[in-house]
Amino acid sequence: MVHGKQTRVLLLNDMEKLDRTLFRLEQGYELQFRLGPTLQGKNVHVHINYPAPGEKFDRHRFNALEWINPTGREDDSDKYCKLDLKVAGSYQYYFGCGNEEKSGGGYIVVDPILRVGADNHVLPLDCISIQTYLAKCLGPLDEWPDRLRVVKESGYNMIHFTPLQTLGLSRSCYSLADQLELNPDFSLPGQKRTWADVGKLVEKLKKEWNVACITDVVYNHTAANSKWIREHPECGYNLVNSPHLKPAWVLDRAIWHLTCDIADGKYKDRGLPALIQNEQHLNTIRGILWQDIYPSIKLWEFFQVNVDNTVEQFKKLLESGSKSVRAGEKQHLRIIQDPQYRRFGCTVDMNTALETFIPNGDSPSAIHECCNWLRRRLEELNGAWYKEMHHHQEQAVNCIVGTVVYERLADHGPKLGPVTRKDPLVTRYFTFPFEEMTLDQDLELIHKPERSCHFLAHNGWVMGDDPLRNFAEPGSNVYLRRELICWGDSVKLRYGNKPEDCPYLWAHMKKYTELTAKHFCGVRLDNCHSTPLHVAEEMLAAARAVRPNLYVIAELFTGSELIDNVFVNRLGITSLIRGSEELDNVFVTRLGITSLIREAMSAHDSHEEGRLVYRFGGEPVGAFLQPSLRPLVPGIAHAMFLDITHDNECPIQVRSAYDCLPSAAIVSMACCATGSTRGYDELVPHQVSVVREERFYPKWNPQAKPSSPGEVNLQTGIIAGKLALNRLHQELAAKGFIQVYVDQVDEDIVAVTRHCPSTHQSVVTVSRTAFQSPKIHHYRDDVPPMFIPGQIEEVVLEARTVERPGVSYKKDEKSINGLPEYTVEIREHIQLKDSRIVKQAEVTSKGRSEFVQEIVFERLTPGSVIAFRVNLDPKSQEMVGVLRSHLIQFSPHYKSGSLPDEKAPAILKMPFASIVSKLNLADMNVLLFRCDAEEKEDGGGCYNIPSWMSLKYGGLQGIMSVMADIRPKNDLGHPFCDNLRQGDWMIDYVSNRLVSRGGALGEVGKWFQAMFGYLKHVPRYLVPCYFDAIMVGAYTCALDATFQLMSSFVQNGSTFVKLLALGSVQMCGVGRFPALPPLSPALHDVPYRVSSVTKKEEQCCVSLAAGLPHFSSGIFRCWGRDTFIALRGLMLVTGRHLEARNIILAFAGTLRHGLIPNLLGEGICARYNCRDAVWWWLQCIQDYCNIVPKGTDILQCPVSRMYPTDDSKPQLAGTVDQPLCDVIQEAMQRHMQGIEFRERNAGPQIDRNMRDEGFSVVAKVSPDTGFVYGGNRFNCGTWMDKMGESDRARNRGMPATPRDGAAVEIVGLSKSTVRWLVELNKKGLFPYAAVTIYRRGKQITVSYEDWNRKIQNNFERMFYVSHDLKDPNEKHPELVHKKGIYKDSFGASSPWCDYQLRPNFTIAMVVAPEMFTVERAWEALEIAEKKLLGPLGMKTLDPDDMVYCGVYDNALDNDNYNVARGFNYHQGPEWLWPVGYFLRAKIYFAKKMGKEMYEKTVYLVKNVLSQHYVHLERSSWKGLPELTNENGQYCSFSCESQAWSIATILEVLHDL
Repeated sequence: MVHGKQTRVLLLNDMEKLDRTLFRLEQGYELQFRLGPTLQGKNVHVHINYPAPGEKFDRHRFNALEWINPTGREDDSDKYCKLDLKVAGSYQYYFGCGNEEKSGGGYIVVDPILRVGADNHVLPLDCISIQTYLAKCLGPLDEWPDRLRVVKESGYNMIHFTPLQTLGLSRSCYSLADQLELNPDFSLPGQKRTWADVGKLVEKLKKEWNVACITDVVYNHTAANSKWIREHPECGYNLVNSPHLKPAWVLDRAIWHLTCDIADGKYKDRGLPALIQNEQHLNTIRGILWQDIYPSIKLWEFFQVNVDNTVEQFKKLLESGSKSVRAGEKQHLRIIQDPQYRRFGCTVDMNTALETFIPNGDSPSAIHECCNWLRRRLEELNGAWYKEMHHHQEQAVNCIVGTVVYERLADHGPKLGPVTRKDPLVTRYFTFPFEEMTLDQDLELIHKPERSCHFLAHNGWVMGDDPLRNFAEPGSNVYLRRELICWGDSVKLRYGNKPEDCPYLWAHMKKYTELTAKHFCGVRLDNCHSTPLHVAEEMLAAARAVRPNLYVIAELFTGSELIDNVFVNRLGITSLIRGSEELDNVFVTRLGITSLIREAMSAHDSHEEGRLVYRFGGEPVGAFLQPSLRPLVPGIAHAMFLDITHDNECPIQVRSAYDCLPSAAIVSMACCATGSTRGYDELVPHQVSVVREERFYPKWNPQAKPSSPGEVNLQTGIIAGKLALNRLHQELAAKGFIQVYVDQVDEDIVAVTRHCPSTHQSVVTVSRTAFQSPKIHHYRDDVPPMFIPGQIEEVVLEARTVERPGVSYKKDEKSINGLPEYTVEIREHIQLKDSRIVKQAEVTSKGRSEFVQEIVFERLTPGSVIAFRVNLDPKSQEMVGVLRSHLIQFSPHYKSGSLPDEKAPAILKMPFASIVSKLNLADMNVLLFRCDAEEKEDGGGCYNIPSWMSLKYGGLQGIMSVMADIRPKNDLGHPFCDNLRQGDWMIDYVSNRLVSRGGALGEVGKWFQAMFGYLKHVPRYLVPCYFDAIMVGAYTCALDATFQLMSSFVQNGSTFVKLLALGSVQMCGVGRFPALPPLSPALHDVPYRVSSVTKKEEQCCVSLAAGLPHFSSGIFRCWGRDTFIALRGLMLVTGRHLEARNIILAFAGTLRHGLIPNLLGEGICARYNCRDAVWWWLQCIQDYCNIVPKGTDILQCPVSRMYPTDDSKPQLAGTVDQPLCDVIQEAMQRHMQGIEFRERNAGPQIDRNMRDEGFSVVAKVSPDTGFVYGGNRFNCGTWMDKMGESDRARNRGMPATPRDGAAVEIVGLSKSTVRWLVELNKKGLFPYAAVTIYRRGKQITVSYEDWNRKIQNNFERMFYVSHDLKDPNEKHPELVHKKGIYKDSFGASSPWCDYQLRPNFTIAMVVAPEMFTVERAWEALEIAEKKLLGPLGMKTLDPDDMVYCGVYDNALDNDNYNVARGFNYHQGPEWLWPVGYFLRAKIYFAKKMGKEMYEKTVYLVKNVLSQHYVHLERSSWKGLPELTNENGQYCSFSCESQAWSIATILEVLHDL
């Protein structure tokens, strides 16, 4: 019983049709529709036929739902439309995109709410205990209360009546002569009982007895003697409206005349008497059918053409010179079926004949020859139909003989005796309401419509047929092949497709439905699987108009759960009587069925019976608490689990009388509606036949003797046991015992546990079944002991089936009596020591939190049941109660079952939210994340589950990622849950890891420690669910506190934004050793701590990891390029301004040679081997100044120079300080002057793969173009920095992508910086307007304005690849591979590299869009989208390039130069971070292209990002990877979570 508003989320995906999926919801729930990845960004409209407030339900009227966007931003990934569900029924929804009406859809089913009693209290569906009554066996209405009192006294709360209408001649309960008239049998002589009288009785039972009543509705057929069907024969399938049945009718008449002849002894001389007794008789029947019947009725003639007439017609056409008038493809000649099914009435298409058979001239002989060709072809076609009919006739013979065997010879059949007109050879398939005549005279009537309209097809069922197909419609040969198991008393009704097709029938049945709904709270759909769906839909809609909370149950034999669901969906069926499972969904969904009826008698042994209990309801014991807002998951239809249905074999005949009680007990322990049929509890030893039974049910009389056949009481059969079981069933459902565990103790004993997750009380019922009678079958004497966790409070009931001496069964002529020789010995609510079934109960304890009672049985005989009420032992009960009281802060659900904690530790007296609010974001990195390498640096590691794997993180996210998979499925068998049950290791890990850190984190650890102190004392089977509850509460609080520390963009952002923002917490942390060099002591607001190693005070600034797990700790954690590509997204956009400042200044302090390091190595082990990091750093300073309030103050912040000169030793912080603006100027000046040096310690000690030439670093500015250029073919100075490592492939020491010359993104970044410095200088915020350099001994000044202008004037001239190959700027037209793009570099040592299509130009577009012509930029972006954009990342090389390879395998060493040892790292694999720049460029230029283009681009952006959202949600790392292989395939060599991947995606959402 979960408190609070329940919300379910249904994700819509393009082209997803869920008609066969069952979604069950309760009234009071909120249903949200949200967009799945395939629909993100599209203009989606959702429609549903749920009625708007104040409207009546009309299943054809659909209302459009309004979208709600909680953030109000362009990023509407959280938008949803919703329904507050207040009306029961089945509702269809569909959705479309733009002008497309339907792109997908399905159904939802809302359960009804039933009420009973004078106070109108709710009867929960799982509380239902139903008993079925054959209405005709109740006698006059005045006697019903005495007969129905058995319901009340046996503890049932619902009655199912078979139809109360006037019955047909057969007296079958389901063959109704008049659907609107009450059965006259219910009136005493001189009385006329009405439906109002029935209504009064039903109301009385509901108010006074708390018993609800339902009855059947039968839509499929009516009694053959119904007066109205004679007046309206169009309501059935007759030979006028269904001429396709004529051949079947002819066969049916022929078989009837065969019946008459056999009955009259006409075949005696051929060895076939009226009494059929053996195989020889059956063979004679076969012979008569083949030799006499079939040749005389010539059924094939209905499907053939008249050859002579057709040839004659063809001849006349040829003689008149006719030619085929049809154009188009030539057709094959085939027989066209005569729609009236006359003998030889079929035709062929003469155009086809003229096309196919062309005479060799106009002469009579040529025409004659051509006609002969046609004649031969027609005879072939007729012959094919003769063969086809032969197959049908073979099947008909098999079916006829099979029926004779079952009805007359089989032991399990009715053994009908001699063939007579009353018991014919086989049941007739059609009515024949005329005097007997000869077969020839019968067949003449086929031509008289006024008579043949009364030959109506009977109804029945077809074994293994498709329930969605109507077997009486054209296209079905069921009647012809005699495959129908026929009900000769009922006529199949023919509704057509809509009310206009048969107005009388639809109106009549609608009245019938409304009458039923007026008086009864629910209906059972009889023969639901062969009821036309559209008819049942329309009728149930009419019923719900009368009674909105209509309870609908059905028995389905579709053979498939999916098809069942279609019925439940469309009809709103509440409960299903169950045949099979896949097709079920079709019915369940379409009809809104509430429950499907299932039957314990379908189980072949006790093990299967127990499995059914587990299958049909409840969650496992110890299940996790599910969040109140969660995905809507497909369900199975609510079950109505019956020990026996009224139309199935008697269990006493199939099993034994001893089994009735234990099987009833197993059924009553199911967490669903349960029930039985009147007669089961009284041990009636035969099926109470719906057709033949005419006796009355016994009345209730507390004083009756066992031998009194017309009366029953608690001493009769198992009624006393059933009363106790029904009470127990209802108590368990009402009190929230929703968890179920089934234990097969041995081959006959089934133990079922029902557990309440709030009080942790259990009821354990142990039933010893007796599928075979103990009188003839030997059962084991030694019953295995049982171990029941907890403390047994009482024996709720113990009952045994025992023999009563001195009485025996004699079938009574007036009353339906049971076996008087058996009764139940029952005792209720006794102490364990007083039990007669239990010998002893030992208490054993397994550790401090396992309290187990061992039960040894003494008299658990076959047919016995014992139920124990079990509580936790007092200590565990107290611990659980206290634990629940501390969990209330996270969810009001925990109020029930909670106990006040008088001795709570001080830490637990504070709300967890206030404890966690004292943490900063660096603390949150420890609390939530830190991968194994980070943990190991601190001397720990991530928690390892020995039989499984290590968690991804040491923090809470490591646990939450695993639980997110386990929780929705309640996968309690997972190794993670096993580990929690087996010991406290994981629990201690969580708390000890935090406590050891002290400070604010230590306080959080103490809170966990105190909570776990209680957790350790609850029974082990409950540890996983309470551990999860603690973790979910703490994690959710921690996330809330985290987002409170971030920018308003994050706080008010979508779930997607928040998930990405967590990347900032994931990547930004402080390790055991500071990763950044110390900042200037003169700088304010720098965090300090006492070192755990040196015990001295040290700075503890947050550093940014490049990626997890490979770049997270030690010297490989911080990289200049990665840090500053990620810094804007992860730190500036998220509001972490101070930490961003410290990182910028720390790297500024390491400037050397005018560069900042690639690998930081704490500054001391830094490598200055990249040309781009310094420009990314400068871009970040610009971003900082623009985004942060008073951001330009950073320009005056002191920077402690570690290397004041290129050759100085590392200096201590504070030795040489200078303002950041001077450091920036130095970087600019050094580039203009020209940077050229050899790396320190060059050689294998710093890079074992690089060739000697590669250690020479060059970075300069072209005086002609202003472009920054540099590098050589032996090194790689940009982010595409893969160095060859394979000796075998001879690529060691060769960069895969040197990108020397002027790399496009460096040109863009430098242009952005120069432009910005010009603006700053003009505003007086940057003291330098120019750089001063020395050329040939002379000092030269180059202004930033000139530098900026040079780049602007030369960029497109040098980088744009024109469509005109004669463009004077194009130096290498022969190398052009793609036109209309921007080069990847300019001036590369291998000129063809300049022309490769890569995604780097999009970076330049974002940082310096002014360099690009809008139309050219747009075209280049379109090409990049088409060629490079993958599901998650951008291909790093044009797939048309000869060296493209999209799969990165760093372990592969082969002879292939281009791929060995991952040489293709940047030659195709799809990297994620460039996608951010591509999308940002698209957004920027789309705005310039106009509104329409912008809207299309926003759709593209949302659609692309939806893939990242899905990945992020599903990733156990909660991150985005570094790269994927081609087409988004997983790459095992990639970092699972990469800083710049997350950052650039977050920047896109910020731009939106």
